[in-house]
Amino acid sequence: MKVFAAALLLVLAGLQYRLWVSDDGLRSVLNLRRSVSEQKLENVALAQRNRQLAAEVKDLKGGTAAVEERARTDLGMVGRDETFYQVVEPDGRPNAQDPAPPKTEPLPVQTSAR
Repeated sequence: MKVFAAALLLVLAGLQYRLWVSDDGLRSVLNLRRSVSEQKLENVALAQRNRQLAAEVKDLKGGTAAVEERARTDLGMVGRDETFYQVVEPDGRPNAQDPAPPKTEPLPVQTSAR
């Protein structure tokens, strides 16, 4: 009977070791739970982004206000009945978020004489 109890105790110790210490035990479960919670947070953020993009697509398909806003912000367009004012800083640079592209001069054309 003592041998049977000792064998059961060894099996119990082996199972406890596997549960608490091994890579496929409790450590793995905790890592998986952490990964799942991080993925849920990322999914919430991506779902919000998807809702915003869907609303923007709906606006672009349905109305002209979103198209006008895009044309103004992305392309710098001005409406027919509007006047464009550019505010210049005292140092001579325009007060804009994006700097103006550098002015380029046309390249000289070389012609070959026959």
